[in-house]
Amino acid sequence: MANVNIISTEDLKARLDEGGKFEFWNVLSDEYFKGEFIPGSRRVPVDQVGREISASGLPKGTEIVTYCGGPNCPQSLQAAEKLVTLGFANVKAYEGGLEEWKAAGYSVDAQETSAAAKA
Repeated sequence: MANVNIISTEDLKARLDEGGKFEFWNVLSDEYFKGEFIPGSRRVPVDQVGREISASGLPKGTEIVTYCGGPNCPQSLQAAEKLVTLGFANVKAYEGGLEEWKAAGYSVDAQETSAAAKA
């Protein structure tokens, strides 16, 4: 297992408020994605992490923070471990995910997930 750093809700909120420059990924798979995002993030499903890295050409030193649904969701850690095995050293998993983010009173953005919206 790859050694992955964990970021707390408070630290993540502070980084976002500061306008920190990092990749911030919602890694929920299609099966679990409900259309919610933490503001400032984008969707890269866990099963597409390798493809995204290949397509984007991100430098290995890029900071990447992954998150999923909450503390009982393994996908943020799985994605972060995959990134580490791909040679990225500055990776953090926000294991609290959407659940802890919303419980802390922070807002989320929503995206329509219907078939019509994808067309």
